[in-house]
Amino acid sequence: MSEAEAATAVDVAGKLGFKDGDLVQELGYDDDVDFDLRDQLEGGLGGELLTEDDQEVVDGVILWWRSGDGDLVDALVDSLISLDAGGVIWLLTPKSGRPGYVAPADIQESAPTAGLHSTSSAGVSSEWAATRLVSRKQ
Repeated sequence: MSEAEAATAVDVAGKLGFKDGDLVQELGYDDDVDFDLRDQLEGGLGGELLTEDDQEVVDGVILWWRSGDGDLVDALVDSLISLDAGGVIWLLTPKSGRPGYVAPADIQESAPTAGLHSTSSAGVSSEWAATRLVSRKQ
């Protein structure tokens, strides 16, 4: 990895609040995810993203979600299973005009039902919008 690539990787992980050594689980992976974003995130974490099958307690969750994937509330509740207290969920949804677009109102409606609230968003991909969700207890 070149210096520029390493800096970009740290920037993406840092934008999402992650640092080298953090454990991040990836849910909702499919062939339409942003592979460059994944590579940059793994570079900033210094390791691979954990899969849905991993049972470790994690610092964060990356949840790829598209309209038509099912019930967003159920997916958000499931994403809490391995999440450490104080951990964050980054919900990645296709941007407006892209196939699978999820309206922000749907996220705002689903998050509280799952015990979460939206705190911010981050520009991390040209195709995917990122919304930061945390437990309401924080």
